[in-house]
Amino acid sequence: MTADTSPTGPPSPRRTRLTPERAAELHEAVIDLLCEVGYEGLTMDAVAARTRSSKATLYRQWKGKPQLVASALRHHKPIKVADIDTGTLRGDLLALSAVADPARMEQDMALMRGLGHAVHTNPDLNRALREELIEPETAEMRRLLQRAVDRGELAPDTPAVEFVTHMMLGAFVVRPLIEDRPADPDYLTRFVEAALLPALGL
Repeated sequence: MTADTSPTGPPSPRRTRLTPERAAELHEAVIDLLCEVGYEGLTMDAVAARTRSSKATLYRQWKGKPQLVASALRHHKPIKVADIDTGTLRGDLLALSAVADPARMEQDMALMRGLGHAVHTNPDLNRALREELIEPETAEMRRLLQRAVDRGELAPDTPAVEFVTHMMLGAFVVRPLIEDRPADPDYLTRFVEAALLPALGL
């Protein structure tokens, strides 16, 4: 008869799925704290205290602070590129512009200030943002543009195609820096009509 060599300690904790409402509450708390204290000042303790949860719960859902912050930013987006398909490239780009809410843009300016230094100096945060937010949205933008090519709207060798994501992101980021005002829907619509569409030959 062989000895029982199975482990006698407690089983490893399983990652339990949060309800959408609870996840949204946690993400909202992270966004608020980022605006208030910046990335460096945000702690898992602070998130746990504000949401009346335990740090163990947070670490079961996310590996650490960089992953939690990246997840919160992804869910903070008012719309995902994957959700947009109006049937024309012009309509798709204008739809992206129309979702910019002025109040939300003010909050996003505070978020950029809170994240700015850390994005460039914290490799874990940089990696988490790329994996959770930047790479998925960039891939969806490529698919959006490919649909326009497939419909015959856009020539596949249009030089500006590879810069569309950069230009759209730049429109959101640069206006607050230059004019100290958020990139509201009117500004973004004018940007798309006057700069982006002509660059694409449309």
